[in-house]
Amino acid sequence: MMGDIFACIEPELIGFIQYHERMDSTYSMAVLVRLGRHVMSANDTGSFLSMTYGSALVHVKRNYDKLMHAHLKSIQEVRIVKKSKCGILPFVANFEYFAKTAEQIFKETERRTDLDKWYLKLLTVMFETIHSIASEHPKTPAEVIRMENFHHLYALLFQLKIGILDQFRKDAKQKYSEALSAYVTRYFGRPLEKLNLFFEVEAKVSQGIKESEVGYQVAFSKQELRKVTKEYHGREVKKGFDHLYKKVEKHLSEEENLLQVVWRAMQEEFIQQYKYIEDLIQRCYPGSMISLEFSIEDLLQYFSEIARSH
Repeated sequence: MMGDIFACIEPELIGFIQYHERMDSTYSMAVLVRLGRHVMSANDTGSFLSMTYGSALVHVKRNYDKLMHAHLKSIQEVRIVKKSKCGILPFVANFEYFAKTAEQIFKETERRTDLDKWYLKLLTVMFETIHSIASEHPKTPAEVIRMENFHHLYALLFQLKIGILDQFRKDAKQKYSEALSAYVTRYFGRPLEKLNLFFEVEAKVSQGIKESEVGYQVAFSKQELRKVTKEYHGREVKKGFDHLYKKVEKHLSEEENLLQVVWRAMQEEFIQQYKYIEDLIQRCYPGSMISLEFSIEDLLQYFSEIARSH
């Protein structure tokens, strides 16, 4: 009876919802929560109003899933401008707005599971797509794309503190750290290459000989070591660092602001290499008074001056 009298209510309600969904796609999330609450709290589920709300809820849920599918597809089909450096990928930047909006709508509601299951799908595809784009981009090193985007995701997930995404947060942090380490290894390399090679060859040739007696081998005498160490003047080392800083600056995007983080990681890497070489010299050439022509204090000053000058 009521359905016959008020037959126009359901299509009018759905039309009203559709209008606002066209105006703002996130509207379907808010209506899903609101209508869901009405339907779940209804005392008389067979009443005309409850059934009308129920029908509208089916429509809203269908549109909500369409919205999420479209969001997922936009990640999978993202097109990146390959003529310039990559920076933060569009879907990573967009996820911040999406997640913060969704959290405001779904937090502590009965429809929370509808959001959580899509979170898992979206983050899984985002991780896969970051790796895919990183391996294909012609301008930006793969390590930089992974480093910047996983850092951005980690920072966001840490801020949001969404329980179901805790493992993604941990994974994003790990992938960021791995990418940072890989980038430093690839582009920093071994600035003291000749010294490293000197000791590597020495280690192979001098197997079975005490470290303190290595210097008595003609090819690895103190004189030969001095020749190699003299090739590394502080001025030349600093010049190499300056060139490296400019290269890193070209690779990284300003928006994620990781330049100083990377530079600090490179500083730590070089100091480790420096200590390793100095330790080998002391062990293999005790009392020789041979050392590199610059100190750790000099290195720290080089790195600091270069960072301040750019």
